[in-house]
Amino acid sequence: MSPSRRSPVPDKACIDAVDLARSVAAEVGRPDWVGEHLTAQVEDTRLVTHYFECLDPSYPGWTYAVTVVRASRAKDVTVNEVVLLPGEGALTAPEWVPWKERLRPGDVGVGDLLPTEEDDERLVPGYAQVPDSELDAEGMDKQMVWELGLGRRQVLSEVGREQAAERWYNGEAGPRSPIAAAAPARCTTCGFLTPLAGELRQMFGVCTNEFAPDDGKVVSLDHGCGAHSEVRRPAPQNEPVAPVVDEVGYDHIVFDDTAELELVSSDS
Repeated sequence: MSPSRRSPVPDKACIDAVDLARSVAAEVGRPDWVGEHLTAQVEDTRLVTHYFECLDPSYPGWTYAVTVVRASRAKDVTVNEVVLLPGEGALTAPEWVPWKERLRPGDVGVGDLLPTEEDDERLVPGYAQVPDSELDAEGMDKQMVWELGLGRRQVLSEVGREQAAERWYNGEAGPRSPIAAAAPARCTTCGFLTPLAGELRQMFGVCTNEFAPDDGKVVSLDHGCGAHSEVRRPAPQNEPVAPVVDEVGYDHIVFDDTAELELVSSDS
């Protein structure tokens, strides 16, 4: 078992070099930006870092860190480095995220280029996606020749198809969207649905109804909307309407007394 490392012995000359450290911090920033001396931290033998409060209004919560050092058998203390370090409550930049993780659908605009990595798991070489039994005499991939876009170097891998299917099915073009829940029928019975090619045709197609909200978009077969091809107008009602008899209300009728007497006299 190795012995524990001993703590470095504080060097008095480096500990006392507060004024030197403050002057260097003032050169990096401004004299009025260097606040009170906060602490001195022993980094190693004859190596000490002095911390000063930063009063720069642009860096609230930050500190100046000035590291001083004294060479062996030397009398003078020199400055090793000076930096600004964030403290508690300091405003710092967010953690860096690679562009591949920052990218979102729709971010690519006119003139933008989105490079594809050679090891992208969503793609496989077109000539390697089928077994040797499906290669012709010259080693040509018959499946790749059959697909639209003859000579494509890469095609969708199984991982790429699964990712696309999951994204589409769980999105607004899937069966769980509000418009699909209120639809009178599913896209699988709609005449405006054009199935996709390959394995994806088992679950998806493209809407070709210009009045539908998903026109030109991929939709699942169990998606739906109110523009289904089988939707019809309600049949007109030609049957006569039965009269409504008011059995609750009444009409107030005023008779002419003269007319009533004349009627009685004629009857007698």
